[in-house]
Amino acid sequence: MSSLIHADDQGFFGDHGGRFVPPQLEAPIAEVAEAYAEARDDPEFLAEYEALLTDYVGRPSPLFFAKRLTAELGGARIYLKREDLNHTGAHKINHCLGEALLAKRMGKRKLIAETGAGQHGVALATAAALLGLECEIHMGAIDVAKQHPNVVRMELLGAKVVAVEEGGRSLKEAVDSAFAVFASDYADTFFAIGSVVGPHPYPTMVRDFQSVVGREARQQCLDKIGRLPDALIAAVGGGSNALGLFTAFLEDDSVAIYGVEPGGRSLDVVGEHAATMTLGREGTLHGMKTLVLQDADGEPSPVHSIASGLDYPGIGPQHAHLRDVGRVEYVTASDQDTLDAFQLLCRTEGIIPALESCHAVAHAMKLAPTLDAEQVIIVNLSGRGDKDIDYVAERLGVGTGSSD
Repeated sequence: MSSLIHADDQGFFGDHGGRFVPPQLEAPIAEVAEAYAEARDDPEFLAEYEALLTDYVGRPSPLFFAKRLTAELGGARIYLKREDLNHTGAHKINHCLGEALLAKRMGKRKLIAETGAGQHGVALATAAALLGLECEIHMGAIDVAKQHPNVVRMELLGAKVVAVEEGGRSLKEAVDSAFAVFASDYADTFFAIGSVVGPHPYPTMVRDFQSVVGREARQQCLDKIGRLPDALIAAVGGGSNALGLFTAFLEDDSVAIYGVEPGGRSLDVVGEHAATMTLGREGTLHGMKTLVLQDADGEPSPVHSIASGLDYPGIGPQHAHLRDVGRVEYVTASDQDTLDAFQLLCRTEGIIPALESCHAVAHAMKLAPTLDAEQVIIVNLSGRGDKDIDYVAERLGVGTGSSD
């Protein structure tokens, strides 16, 4: 069962993963792999990281029983892993602090990264400010407009934000742009990838830093109900928040696991969804072999999601492997499902969630009524929805000062 968790020496999870980079990036990425292998066995590095998680991030995040949501839906009890309560408002800070500490250990002076919804960018800019590093964030122009509050936050924290106008002007292009800059200036720069994607060792490294989510949830569930949950649910774009929750439970066959990807506006139209696990094909993207949404020419296809953090045409290679072996079931939630989940959680629990997280809540709304009242579902509430307020208000026609 350990093959569910551990990549081989070349960074492959089954048939997926590896390191496929231009020759000029082979040495810099190998340097990261070597540095991380040393750091994760260094008690001083781990102690510094764990102290920041406690004293700076505010971990452990609560495991909250959503009593009114449960009553509204009927069936299983729903618990929310409250990553939205972390400093910076999402799970992203977990791996950003780890990557920034590693960069400083390696003697780098600058962090560079991509971001979609902006939460990775905000978290990395935060870590850079804390540790005295420069920071440059590349963000698709569509997402710059859609997630303006996070752009402001990044700039207030001292980061340079680069709006990417090429191609689809979204997350895939932001990754391309950041990689291009890194390739031209890697001596003093650390590429801090924002999910469990990219060339080895990034899928493993980011997963390891995020795995605190599942370790906490497992112990909290045992403490609260005296046993493991019956099901886990998390949204999947690149896949970091999902593997953060899933990893601690992968070897527990009694726990059903669901990853929820963006069904967007339509699964039948290319460019109207980001359902990589459902409709993707084998390909190579951003230095890894994985499933990729592709056009007729084999190029990454346009994608869409109501949630900027999920509009990516690939998937973390460990997720692709977990699908292959049947350990995780991957499903979709449409834009409308996501908006419905957003509104329901606001009104039943007083929690305004990120649209990314609402994909997971949407599947819980379908799953919970099919289970009995003694069963337990944990949903990873990966982020708060402050960044989405203006966009949702426009979609729903609220914020006019009157309501029925």
